[in-house]
Amino acid sequence: MQVPLLDLKAQFAPLKDETLRVVAEVLESQACIGGPRVAELERKIAELSGARFGIGVSSGTDAILAALMALGIGPGDEVITTPFTFFATAGCIVRTGATPVFVDIDERTYNMDPALIEDAITPRTKAIVPVHLYGQCCQMDPILTIADVHGLAVIEDAAQAIGATYKGRAAGSMGAMGCFSFYPTKNLGGAGDGGMIVTGDETLKEVLMVLRDHGARPKYYHSLIGGNFRLDALQAAVLLVKLPHLEAWSAARRRNAAFYDKAFAGSNVVTPRIDERCVSIYNQYVIRVPRRDEAIAHLKAAGVGTEVYYPVPLHLQKCFAGLGYEEGAFPVSEKAAREVLALPIYPELTEEMLGYVAEQVRAVAE
Repeated sequence: MQVPLLDLKAQFAPLKDETLRVVAEVLESQACIGGPRVAELERKIAELSGARFGIGVSSGTDAILAALMALGIGPGDEVITTPFTFFATAGCIVRTGATPVFVDIDERTYNMDPALIEDAITPRTKAIVPVHLYGQCCQMDPILTIADVHGLAVIEDAAQAIGATYKGRAAGSMGAMGCFSFYPTKNLGGAGDGGMIVTGDETLKEVLMVLRDHGARPKYYHSLIGGNFRLDALQAAVLLVKLPHLEAWSAARRRNAAFYDKAFAGSNVVTPRIDERCVSIYNQYVIRVPRRDEAIAHLKAAGVGTEVYYPVPLHLQKCFAGLGYEEGAFPVSEKAAREVLALPIYPELTEEMLGYVAEQVRAVAE
């Protein structure tokens, strides 16, 4: 049996006719930048996220970059974040001229450990960027408390967590700004790159809208140095077709996760630990198994798709060597990088497919 890590064609099939229709409408209109579809998506994502405003941007990466720029973060500043995340989180900090300062993760949730943040704060610290990894929110209350005490901004990297909640509050709504990605593999994915920033701060909203259009308002009059961070109308149209299905898709991922949890009970497969205060959207279902690389080879031979998110923590990436971190600096992140393995979790998996994946994982793990 072949079970890919993700099957976007299975998601597209029932939405094909509607998607092609809205794409054709955009092409017929030739209104390809901004417009009513982008505005509608901004409104609906803000509502979903419990925020006042949504600002559509060109990618999840540009969402983080624009959020940092909106706060005026730049050379000489420090931003605290996690080393166990996708590259863009720290890459955007460096692109502003600021310095990423890493703190280690909680070994059960893989999210930033709030207990380690205070020791990382210096007079140069300007912001904290917690990452809601794999679709589960960080422990935001202690993070927000620390930020408030020290006068720091909080930017939520919610690229993998649209629709996730912490104590009933939606990912993206708890900090000064929340950043989403619409990369095709996300729970809400477009037909290419796209992103969104949500915020409750009207001043930040206005700054972000100027920044995403080269810092110009009105056209050709540049009050800020921004970028080309605009969201295409084509992407907004596709996302608006998918958005009504998001809640059901995330619920299906949770059902699939529950199947795996039960199937792996009593084995030496370490399953995801979801904090009881959180509702995860399971952008990834990540396990830990002995001899991870052997497990990958076995699963590949059995036709089961897997991926490692992420094999090298950011502090050990070659491009960040100048930050001065060495191996052993963040042992929990480093250990996770050696052991984690993502399994297929997408909504269209059948029980037969789930059972086959679980059978193959248990066979290699035991």
